[in-house]
Amino acid sequence: MKKYNSIFSRSSDQSGFSLIEVMIAMAILTIGLLATLALLGVAMAATQTSQEDLIARQVATETMESIFNARNTAQIGFAAINSTAASPPGIFDPTLNKPLLCAGSDGILDTADDASCAITTGPSTGTVPCAGGVEFLTDPGPDGLVGTADDTYQCLTNFTRTVTIVPLSQTLAQVTITITYTVPNIGHTKTYVLEEYISAYS
Repeated sequence: MKKYNSIFSRSSDQSGFSLIEVMIAMAILTIGLLATLALLGVAMAATQTSQEDLIARQVATETMESIFNARNTAQIGFAAINSTAASPPGIFDPTLNKPLLCAGSDGILDTADDASCAITTGPSTGTVPCAGGVEFLTDPGPDGLVGTADDTYQCLTNFTRTVTIVPLSQTLAQVTITITYTVPNIGHTKTYVLEEYISAYS
């Protein structure tokens, strides 16, 4: 009988988690899981917009490079690096949010002679694949080769470009290129801005 009592008293001294402790632990675990899910959602949204972000950066860079190239090759004088609405007028179109067209005969983007973008390689050379003649990306078709009849084209109709030029002196100007775009499947609008200074000296 004595032995039974000692066993009973030892087992009754052992304690476990109370209901309150279990509920607190579950609440902390739930908060951690919700934070992880929120972070996963942010990462997925960033992944969905990464292609458009890259395209916007590339379009802005190409536009800026065309301006610097025209200056470096003396194709245009420094005074021409200005808006057509300025006095004296330059060659750049001041219209806001224009569709992305290709450079015309002057090879400079965002000027009056910009033209529709056409396919330059393969059997469809000369064809304008996108409405309004906007720029496009060429993807290989099922054969995995670019420049063949089964190529597919991604039209950049959801992108617009604005070039703003502010003369700072006789030999220095500030060029701001703003690319505005809508992200497919998400629907919100984003903006990429590239700002550079260009001088009369290459």
